[in-house]
Amino acid sequence: MKICSSIMLLFTLFEALAQPLSEIQFQTEDDITIFGDLYYENDDKPIVMLFHQASSCAQGEYENIIPVLLKNGYNVLAIDQRSGGNKLGGVNRTIEKLEGKTYEYCETYPDFEAALYYVKNDLNFTGKVIAWGSSYSAAMVIHLMAGHMDELAGVLAFSPASGGPMKPCSPNDKFQELGGKALVLRPKREMEVPSVKFQMELANAAGLSTYISNNGIHGASMLNSERVEGSTDETWKVVLDFMANL
Repeated sequence: MKICSSIMLLFTLFEALAQPLSEIQFQTEDDITIFGDLYYENDDKPIVMLFHQASSCAQGEYENIIPVLLKNGYNVLAIDQRSGGNKLGGVNRTIEKLEGKTYEYCETYPDFEAALYYVKNDLNFTGKVIAWGSSYSAAMVIHLMAGHMDELAGVLAFSPASGGPMKPCSPNDKFQELGGKALVLRPKREMEVPSVKFQMELANAAGLSTYISNNGIHGASMLNSERVEGSTDETWKVVLDFMANL
């Protein structure tokens, strides 16, 4: 009975740890209200800015990822971009307030800059800032890093999109500007696509860190054990080692 009680106590503490300190909102340069969740302790810990993939939201994509980041000593800001939805669960609060107005992926860039501005100016955060993106947002955080090298310690890009509607803001031509401070990740199944293979070759040629997950799936969901057929331990080790060395 004592063992069961201890396990339940640990589970309760872990769940409490994953609760946001506050729901926040801030304005973009083009006057869109962005909603998000802040898990923040102090400047002694780096902060990871999490951006979701298409048709998703912060809570839906990162519900099972945020607790791992908190456990490993990171502050977290997770936002709902103006392009997203409820594909992975949760509600995109930013889109709820847009009264039906829609945006293309490339038009979301002000959301990323506004998140960085919020961290640096509204929070007055002076520690390391890491940008983390998934699919289309993985491409956008690469643009963010290229434009704010002095403000970001590094970037993680999970399955960065580059074709179709992302062609006008493809990240591929920005790789050389990142100073090697980026990790590009793909599941093995995506490497069969010629454009993906070419993108990874470009990333390697630019001196970026790259990783191919044998049993991963698209985007940051490759870290979610509930969505991956197999262990996510190796992928998590690559991610955490990269961030620790920034």
